Amino acid sequence: MKTAKPLDISAFLDSEEKIAAYLTAVMEDNDLSLLLQAIGHVAKARGMATIAKDSGLGRESLYKAFTESSQPKFDTINRVLNAMNISIQFAPITDTKKSSDSPVRSTKRTPLKSGKRKEAA
Repeated sequence: MKTAKPLDISAFLDSEEKIAAYLTAVMEDNDLSLLLQAIGHVAKARGMATIAKDSGLGRESLYKAFTESSQPKFDTINRVLNAMNISIQFAPITDTKKSSDSPVRSTKRTPLKSGKRKEAA
């Protein structure tokens, strides 16, 4: 019985539109490890050696930085995205219904004079 080869997502990332749609869909899952893997897939699709050179990282470091268990610094992520001509853009959340897993806090905080923060009533 033959075993199937793992799917190489990078083989399908052959246009800017597909890359943007892929990264956007992954971002919507709100899962950092998936996002890092997706950035790795895009880097592989664009050519790891080229991305490594353009980002100033070693090729081995680039492979390691975007695996499931990695925790690269934001600087590393940003350098790689810049090397791939990809930008992160922010927009306000327009949905008035906040989900419980939303990163936006609805509780207002007021700073204390001692520098500690206290929840507002």
